[in-house]
Amino acid sequence: MGSEPSILNINLVADRPTFVTHLECSMTGEHYPADQVHGLSRVGRPLLVRYDLPAVARAISRDRLAERPMGLWKYRELLPVRNTADIISLGEGETPLIPLDAIGRSAGARAPIVKDEGRLPTGSFKARGLVMALSMAKALGLRVIAMPTNGNAGAAAAAYAARAGIEAVIFCPADTPEVNVREIAAQGARVWRVDGLIDDCGKIVGEGARHRGWFDLSTLKEPYRIEGKKTMGLELAEQLGWRLPDAIFYPTGGGTGLIGMWKAFAELEAIGLIGAERPRMIAVQAEGCAPIVRAFERGERHAERWQDAHTYAAGIRVPAAVGDFLILDAVRDSGGYAVAVSDAEIERAVTDAARGDGLLLCPEGGATLAAWRRALADGHVRPDEQVVLFNCASGLKYPLPDRSGSLKREGPIDWDAL
Repeated sequence: MGSEPSILNINLVADRPTFVTHLECSMTGEHYPADQVHGLSRVGRPLLVRYDLPAVARAISRDRLAERPMGLWKYRELLPVRNTADIISLGEGETPLIPLDAIGRSAGARAPIVKDEGRLPTGSFKARGLVMALSMAKALGLRVIAMPTNGNAGAAAAAYAARAGIEAVIFCPADTPEVNVREIAAQGARVWRVDGLIDDCGKIVGEGARHRGWFDLSTLKEPYRIEGKKTMGLELAEQLGWRLPDAIFYPTGGGTGLIGMWKAFAELEAIGLIGAERPRMIAVQAEGCAPIVRAFERGERHAERWQDAHTYAAGIRVPAAVGDFLILDAVRDSGGYAVAVSDAEIERAVTDAARGDGLLLCPEGGATLAAWRRALADGHVRPDEQVVLFNCASGLKYPLPDRSGSLKREGPIDWDAL
């Protein structure tokens, strides 16, 4: 029974009801019918999936959830896939919470907890959003999807598209890490390098949607990636005994996960699994690409495109986000804020977490640790508060510095040098 956990998970969700009622424009509240192909709303804003939450409350409880196998699909009543045959799982398990004890001690603070999303299929949290989007693409009969990527989203899209039998066309900036580009191609997608940034790639996808009939799977330009990403919030709440942390530091590019978690917390309260308390949501960006931070500091609800975006944390190098107002609303409603950290701070955080606590963060995850350190220094976070940092991908997917030594087999060993 325990030898095939992914098969077990899917079989156990087969007879559970689903509760989607409609889709809703995040800007105007206009309703759209469920079970049809949708992109953005009529006013060009993301659509949000809505559920019959009173019925969900009658169907699930803390005890019922605790009896189910771990993994993303245990929350099916709050997910959009109606027919189990359309689920294309690669075994999305629960990701662990890992305290950075040495980091905490060195800062004189309670150890920050890392939710390590690098343990998911394809090595990043993009698996959550793309398994949901591609499952729904399969359910709705789509044949070709296209999307821009900084690397990890494209890899997840390629994997789940292959699983679903859907053609994938992926565009990435020319400086995307080579491992990501090859991973995408290895999984059968057509991948193209573009001389530009991710929003330049997105423009090509939009043109291809018009001229070639591709379905645009860009961040928040379809309704279902956010539903997959919100499982981070559902899972985190259950892992912490249905009590949310004081603050969440989230690496923010397109911001789907931050928006999704905020939606998850509202749904959990509506069905009675948590109370009204919320963590402060801190959107973390890089100093070389910080449109959300700039808009937050100016008191604006929409973020202007960031010119000349640059940072080695490629996953948060997003000059403009279609869900900018949803990110900023969640940050402000939670009493949180937006902060930008330098590449030097990010690199130092990645090194310190690896050497002190044995956890290899990706650069975007390192940004959250750097932001927490700055928050402690600035008084935005108290030393005794419980804080969760999101590490969005395995650090093994990124180029690492070579700090190894070398030895020759011939001659005596210089033991003083070892």
